[in-house]
Amino acid sequence: MTTDETAHEREKPWGSPGDAPDMTLASAVSIDDVRAAAARIEGIAIRTPSISFPRLDALAGARLTLKCENLQPIGAFKIRGGVNAMKMLSAEQRARGVITYSSGNHAQAIAYAASELGIPAVIVMPMNAPRVKLEATRRLLAAAPKGSEIIEYDPDAISREDLGRRLSVERGLHLIPPYDHPDVIAGQGTAALELIEDVGPFDELYICCGGGGLLGGSATVSKAINPGCRVLGVEPELADDAKRSHESGVLHVVSNPPTIADGTRTPYLGRYTLPIVLARVDAIMTVTEREIARAMLFCFETLKLVVEPSGALGVAGAIKAATAGVRVGVIISGGNVDLDRLPEIREIAESSE
Repeated sequence: MTTDETAHEREKPWGSPGDAPDMTLASAVSIDDVRAAAARIEGIAIRTPSISFPRLDALAGARLTLKCENLQPIGAFKIRGGVNAMKMLSAEQRARGVITYSSGNHAQAIAYAASELGIPAVIVMPMNAPRVKLEATRRLLAAAPKGSEIIEYDPDAISREDLGRRLSVERGLHLIPPYDHPDVIAGQGTAALELIEDVGPFDELYICCGGGGLLGGSATVSKAINPGCRVLGVEPELADDAKRSHESGVLHVVSNPPTIADGTRTPYLGRYTLPIVLARVDAIMTVTEREIARAMLFCFETLKLVVEPSGALGVAGAIKAATAGVRVGVIISGGNVDLDRLPEIREIAESSE
């Protein structure tokens, strides 16, 4: 299922649907940037474990290793890019504070970094953000400096990008977007760096894709130190903008897709992430809502891992498409699931689609 892009002119991406990216920006993030980020975030983000499970191997028909970013202090990989970007601020920018927009995991990353580094943070979140992520962000901001706050908005009335940019100018705050920033991308790439250093090399990597920060950073690492590995992005079938952009080489947009994987509801790849993904990612595949729900429940019930729908995308992709017998790396991107939604997720998993 796809969405008619002409119906979503209200969403203002960096370009217009059908525009070709500036491919010179593919070099904006290098393996050296990722290695520098790894040193920068040490002591705040943790080196999460990489674990194999025989029952998952049997299901996928390959040898899988899961990088468990659901075990980060905020329950998601986003802490990596958020901390790296915050640590790169000048003294003046730190004093004035930062602003970001996010449905949850990046919001928590910036809130956590704000409390750890003593930097004021304003976070724009949609009114329909998952309750568990909104409440966690509020708790983290309680320990941040004065002036830190959450601003909720109606996603049907205004785009978060427009609101974030306006408030950034009005309040003099430094904007740290959730994925389309070289420092954020470099930080996210440290997850793949650790995975390959700890248990690689791999034949295939399955990485979830929303805005492309984790995918772009992971591909940057893989092509530099594990070049024989195929890097595959995985996104929901209902939010297939990245797949279409990768296949066509131009920007595609899908706004507010009705997927359970809320972390992938970003409408398009970014000014930086699109050229990086085009240059370094081998393919992008999609999975259905049922496949996402089934992978998530398999992680819960069989592997005993708390994984949110977006976090289960890589597992769903590997189960669906991993080449038989090869070594496969998968990043579990997050575990911030609203447990009240489990009945709905089980219903989707048991549906016939």
